[in-house]
Amino acid sequence: MSKGRLIVFSAPSGCGKGTMLEQILKNDGFRCSVSATTRSPRPGDVDGVNYHFISREDFEDRIGKDMFLEYAEYCGNYYGTLLSEVDPYLEKGIDVILEIEVQGAMKIRQKRPDAVFIFIAPPSVSELRRRLNKRGTETQEVIEERISQAAGEIALAEKYDYVIVNDALEDAVDDFFAVMRAEKLKAANSGDIINEVLK
Repeated sequence: MSKGRLIVFSAPSGCGKGTMLEQILKNDGFRCSVSATTRSPRPGDVDGVNYHFISREDFEDRIGKDMFLEYAEYCGNYYGTLLSEVDPYLEKGIDVILEIEVQGAMKIRQKRPDAVFIFIAPPSVSELRRRLNKRGTETQEVIEERISQAAGEIALAEKYDYVIVNDALEDAVDDFFAVMRAEKLKAANSGDIINEVLK
């Protein structure tokens, strides 16, 4: 049985990555890694589904035991990807999707260069602004901050293996599966296919 692939999935806020992931995860053979955090659960958060909520002491203990693939501290709280959320599933042949911001993705690029790095981009900055305004959940000031941050993230998209523009959801999801097919057919990943041909 071939190992699963680690898929690093990044997108600026408002690019629809959550909706894309909902569609992708309807297919067997994929799972989304659940991050650990020291922040308090928000209303509606479910431990083990949205995050693994752990204490700061427990998080730092796990850092000391090298139990994270990556971690970072934002606004006084730790966030990280536990190896136990990734490696056991890869060994079972399940593809693990890691939804993560750009800086975290670059850390993983150093540790797991064989991962598949996919960046989800908006069709344009003006469309991104329209989507964020349509949400109606944030002030204009926060939206402009998000736009500025998004521009910086989009500038780093060339460091990824693939860039998918999420204009129409169905097309973007189709592009994701096209990437997965292309990865499977890469010579470097096709040992099982070659062994089958040589039998």
